[in-house]
Amino acid sequence: MKDHTTKRYAYVTVLNIIITVAEFIGGFVSGSLSLLSDAVHNLSDVGAIVISFVAHVISNRSRNKKKTFGYDRAETLAAFTNGIILILISIALFIEAIERFWQPTEISGGIMLVVSIIGLLTNVVSMLVMRQSGQKNLNVRSTFVHMLSDALSSVAVVIGAIFIYYWHISWIDPLMTLLVSIFVFHEAFEITGKAANVLMESNPDIDLDEVNRIVLSFPEINNIHHVHVWRYSDRYVMLDAHVNVNPDLTAGKFEQLTQQISSKLKDLGINHINFQAECNRGKNDKMIVTDRSRE
Repeated sequence: MKDHTTKRYAYVTVLNIIITVAEFIGGFVSGSLSLLSDAVHNLSDVGAIVISFVAHVISNRSRNKKKTFGYDRAETLAAFTNGIILILISIALFIEAIERFWQPTEISGGIMLVVSIIGLLTNVVSMLVMRQSGQKNLNVRSTFVHMLSDALSSVAVVIGAIFIYYWHISWIDPLMTLLVSIFVFHEAFEITGKAANVLMESNPDIDLDEVNRIVLSFPEINNIHHVHVWRYSDRYVMLDAHVNVNPDLTAGKFEQLTQQISSKLKDLGINHINFQAECNRGKNDKMIVTDRSRE
């Protein structure tokens, strides 16, 4: 528990278990769909937090013969999984809210209001606990989005409870559920997309023209081709490429040259490079070669 992120996971898990139980009881007693939907959302968060926590622990394991890259992508897999779960939940809530418009039920606004306020306070605390770690880690970010969506869901439930308690406007309950489900879907889609891009080894918005300019600014380099740039994890953006060099360049000089280029490329966010030195092969090739048979 020396890891601050690990402690945050533990705090948030306990808070979410407490509020989930409270909202399930309050939702059934009051008859509020938005309160029950918030409880289901919180229940999914408990599972999401556990998934994120396990992935966080696994990601800290050292490299070995089977996992030569290490375990960093365990967190990316967790973020992708949590994103898919959120998308499914948002769709289910949307459908349920539409059905509730046509089949309204009597709601106890007083119970709904008290429980929703407790839920709001708990979710805000959970969100703030995960906020700092979520700025640099996609896995923790997915958990933070869960917390943020919970907080917004609780705000919606509180607003609905106020309208129901004071003005007896029951249709506000499914309306708020609709709005929250749309927001959750949007945020989950974004998280899932980012995780999918990492897993597909997409270019993490690195300007390849600038890479080309930096590499060719060194007179020893005549051409750069077969370029692959991808984000391996939150910590590593990697570049693999073939470079054509002068035939008389020694291995020692090439190593020094690689270090100099690496220092320049760090300004673009690339912190791990691997160059394959060549003299004539591929000297007329472009940075991106689409024909796989030529690699």
